[in-house]
Amino acid sequence: MIIGILKEKGDARVSMTPETVSKLTGSGHEVKVEASAGTAASYIDSAYTDAGAAVASRESILSQSDLITTISPPDETEINAMKAGAVLLSLFNPLIEKDRAEKLKGTRILPFSLDRIPRTTIAQAMDVLSSMASLAGYKAVVLAADLLPGYFPMMMTAAGTIPPARVLILGAGVAGLQAIATAKRLGATVEAFDVRAAAREEVESLGAKFVEVEGARDDKSAGGYAVEQTEEYQKKQKELIHERASRSHVIISTANIPGRKAPLLIEQRTVDAMMPGSVIVDLAAASGGNCAVTENGKIIQYNGITVVGKSDLPSEMPRDASKLYSNNLFNFFKYVFKDGIEGLDFSNEIVASTYLGAPRQ
Repeated sequence: MIIGILKEKGDARVSMTPETVSKLTGSGHEVKVEASAGTAASYIDSAYTDAGAAVASRESILSQSDLITTISPPDETEINAMKAGAVLLSLFNPLIEKDRAEKLKGTRILPFSLDRIPRTTIAQAMDVLSSMASLAGYKAVVLAADLLPGYFPMMMTAAGTIPPARVLILGAGVAGLQAIATAKRLGATVEAFDVRAAAREEVESLGAKFVEVEGARDDKSAGGYAVEQTEEYQKKQKELIHERASRSHVIISTANIPGRKAPLLIEQRTVDAMMPGSVIVDLAAASGGNCAVTENGKIIQYNGITVVGKSDLPSEMPRDASKLYSNNLFNFFKYVFKDGIEGLDFSNEIVASTYLGAPRQ
């Protein structure tokens, strides 16, 4: 199989690292990588050639590869330039980009969206979203610590004692748990909120206080994601968050519902009540934001509060983000394509969940 790796546009990450390439070439596959595809992530072209890949033009990779890997999907023109029957592995975000997903059904290629991998035990090693969320949770806290005009840990000095920063984490999924762990390592006092009662044990095991609002709807079939709550619950939720947020120096919000606008957890009145110098990092900015004043892709000042609207934090750690994405992708590849493209089992849960092309038997 000829496998092509394209350079990302506007993203420092790369979908496959030289380490993964060496596994593919060692198994008899031919790998072509676009020039400087990994340079921004600290993976230079010579590392790929040492791993057995050939450096090639974008055009030749698109037209000659049996399987192409990316993080962000190529544009429609490039997809149409691919070989008939070729496979494209990418993050299509089909629950939001519905028009693009529908168009893929009319193409000649076999598109697979790695952000649709089910959260099952067998698929854990392929779970791209969890890998990227963990990086985002870590980076969010580091960024908040940098922007906060004070210490995270308690500092006892001859000039006086500085109390620890108070950090509130909204959403205790993968990103939230990593944010809790990172904030605790930096010495902050941490509280965490999640609508899922099952999150309490994980939150408390990391040394944070679990903030609970009674009456939450939980759905075990949601694959670990939060589900939409009743209007009454949302009202109680916002009141409790308002109370906690007004005493917090940092808020990291991570709440997302797949295929829906992010829930509004931090109202404008709550931001108005926060202490000057406080920091909000909104990891749900791309899907509408958990904070009323968030601006996607921007860091803004609102009445003395720094509000970070960034959903692309993993791309700011391109070396390790690329490594994790590459490992996830390789695990998906060796499981789904163990019998080649012709041997795809469209009845398999992982294949059926990720495949976006025309219906297959």
